[in-house]
Amino acid sequence: MDAPLCEIDDLRIAFRAHDGTLNEAVRGLSLTLKKGERLGIVGESGSGKSLTGRALLGLLPPAAHCSARALRFDGQDMLAMPAARRRRFCGSQMGMVLQDPKYSLNPVMTVEQQMREAFALHEPKLGRRAMREKIASALESVHIRQPERVARSYPHELSGGMGQRVMIAMMVSTGPRLLIADEPTSALDVLVSMQVLALLDEMIERHQTGLIFISHDLPLVMSFCDRVVVMYAGRVVETCAARDLVNAQHPYTRGLLAANPPLVDPPAELPVLSRDAAWFNEPAGQQGVPR
Repeated sequence: MDAPLCEIDDLRIAFRAHDGTLNEAVRGLSLTLKKGERLGIVGESGSGKSLTGRALLGLLPPAAHCSARALRFDGQDMLAMPAARRRRFCGSQMGMVLQDPKYSLNPVMTVEQQMREAFALHEPKLGRRAMREKIASALESVHIRQPERVARSYPHELSGGMGQRVMIAMMVSTGPRLLIADEPTSALDVLVSMQVLALLDEMIERHQTGLIFISHDLPLVMSFCDRVVVMYAGRVVETCAARDLVNAQHPYTRGLLAANPPLVDPPAELPVLSRDAAWFNEPAGQQGVPR
């Protein structure tokens, strides 16, 4: 059996409250990702999805208290790495596509300036002309028809879909082994969302990249991912194959599914998720009994 590309064991992320106590936002999370696998992470806002992705990349804020029994990528112990080496390692092996390009891209830098800055970390000796050609090639790879014009543009001059294509080009063209996509389509309309997903699909297939796809959209995750992790209050409550999510057993997952009514014959009243205090402390990944 192939070793997992990424392995997280007992990840804990906490923040200190005003009274000095530590409040855990991620509590004992464990998961693995195979090479080339698409892993969806779903759950409500505040469940710890984005913090998990940022912990892998070492992008947590200074106020965060982070610990884990193991944090491995392709067999390498990331916890044992010195900070400088881990930054270089993560920068070359992982990439992250954030939620809204309007906030992710620097508003006072052109696309070319930002892409040059990202690519220079991987190829510092690349000449100016070669760098321009590389940037144009990266933009063309995400089906941008006028790469030179887009490269000269500022983020506010781009549509949401175009900005997200630029983000994908920046992250994928450097050849990461793992791509973390944090709500990459939430700020886009349906048609542009489908184009971006098709583009991600193409890039993943081309580079054989593992994907962690963070989303609130359960139907989207079911159709796009191989496996799904459901998070509640910083913990994993259920893990299953994406195609089997409709048959999920935990009442929290069932509640999330019920909150996505069908377009055909929708219910007269939208169900409201009833939470159980026992979910907060039950063993991670425990299968609940539907109610």
